[in-house]
Parts: sequence; structure tokens; C-alpha cells
Amino acid sequence: MKIPAWILAWLILVLVGCSSPGGVRDVGRNEAMPPPDTSILYGLHAGASEYRIGAQDLLQISVLGVPELSRDVRVNANGQISLPLIGGVMAGGQTIPELEQSVAEKLMESYLQNPQVSVFVKEYTSQRVTLEGALNKPGIYPLTGTTTLLQAVALAGGLDPMAQRDGVVVFRQVDGEKMAAVFDLSKITDGTVDDPQVYGDDIIVVTRSGTRSSLQELIKSAPLLALFFLL
Repeated sequence: MKIPAWILAWLILVLVGCSSPGGVRDVGRNEAMPPPDTSILYGLHAGASEYRIGAQDLLQISVLGVPELSRDVRVNANGQISLPLIGGVMAGGQTIPELEQSVAEKLMESYLQNPQVSVFVKEYTSQRVTLEGALNKPGIYPLTGTTTLLQAVALAGGLDPMAQRDGVVVFRQVDGEKMAAVFDLSKITDGTVDDPQVYGDDIIVVTRSGTRSSLQELIKSAPLLALFFLL
């Protein structure tokens, strides 16, 4: 016996909302969910200039007219990258325009006049999504580009045989408000509804079929969700 999606959403709101004075707003079943607050800060998937580069991000550095200085570099754990001629450059915490300016200034010190530097983030590995519940490999996974709900589930090895396909819940903070939406993967797969985009810091819970097991899944996830929704 499966829990209807509306009951599932209500159970989650009760379990999680009671741990938060502000509660959690239910977006609804298969309804569009707004991007999170962090989408402005990180600029993830939108190419926004306010994205703050993080550790393990993969950057493509290009210098106009100087192909030998153009390369892909990975930001190390200390937030630094290493480039020819100029050596180490602090990239972590900088926006893309700030890093472009930093690299250009270092090149201008001894090598080039008015270098045109461009930076492109190829992998946003500092952004992670948490997947819990009826999945083959639940855990925390990096987002390395635009990622949809189905793709996120695939990162966790796909659904296990007991997964409730219409009981996939996405938790997110939007405009300072905690939100939850229930999705039906079958409807997404057959094209009835759009495959929603997921963002860094999203928590995705896949419940198991059956009233008792679904409730146990929610209770099992409750400690993590309570921390996420703590005001």
C-alpha cells in the first residue's frame, strides 16, 4: 500500500515543521519550485557574475591572443589555482569578474599589456545535493552543471526496488522560507510534467512503498531535515 502524495507531504510538514518555529510551506505535487536563496549568491547554472568560486571547482582560463596561457585548472582545497608565468592565484571566494581582474593584473606586472582574461566555470563541484531514502547509493553528491531531479536520482545509483516513485520530496529554502514539494518520477519520465532543476543545498528524500516503511523513512530522515530547517 502506497501513501498518497498529499498525505506524504502533510506527514513531512508535520515531522519537519514541528522542529522549526516558522514551519515549512508545501509547494504541492509536481508544482514548480522557485530557485533557492543561494542561486543569487552562487549564480549556479545561470552564469551570473555573483557566483563565488569554491574549492574543487574546475575553471577554464583563457587569455585572448595567447593560447599557451589558456588552460583548465582545478581550485585546490586552499582556494588557489596555479597558472603559467604568474604561479599561484587565490580564486576561492572570488566572483568570476574579480578573478579575471586578478589574473589580468598579475600578467600586466611583467608580461602583457592590457591582457583580456576570461574565466568560465566548467564544473561547480563546490555545490552539493543531499539524497536520502530509497536509493541505491544515498549520500551527498556534487553538482557539476545544470542538474535535474532525474539526473540527481541517477547520481545516487537510481531508485531501489521498494521506492515510491510518486513520493519524491525536495526540500529547499526560498526567500528565507522553508519549502517542500512532492514529485512523481513516473509523470516526469513520461513527459506529463517537467523535470525540475535541483540546486546546491537541496535535500531530496525518496520514500519507500507502503504506509509503515514510508513513515519509517521520514522518521529516519527527520534528524537531518530538522537541522536543515532549523531557524
